[in-house]
Amino acid sequence: MAESKKTKKSSSSSSSKSGIWGLNKISFWTIVAVTVLYALNLVFSAIGGKLTTVVGILSGIATAIMICIVAVLAWRYVRNKPIVWKVLYIICLLIVIAGIIVPLVI
Repeated sequence: MAESKKTKKSSSSSSSKSGIWGLNKISFWTIVAVTVLYALNLVFSAIGGKLTTVVGILSGIATAIMICIVAVLAWRYVRNKPIVWKVLYIICLLIVIAGIIVPLVI
């Protein structure tokens, strides 16, 4: 009986680690994608090609996705904290969003 519980537990934990796109895997591949886009942006900026604006837009989107992932992780940390932490989280998030949008408009 104890042996069957052991095998059941180890098989479920190994399948959940390899088969599901968890936040860790999504975070890693997002960083890889952002690295590629920033590298392309750097190369096209140095060359002066017309694709600079396209790659710049894609890097902005990738950066926004990274911020969303970090915001979810930060909310998981702040969720059970006192209200001061939640207010600080919202203020920081608004400043980050303004830091992305304002330079695009100006």
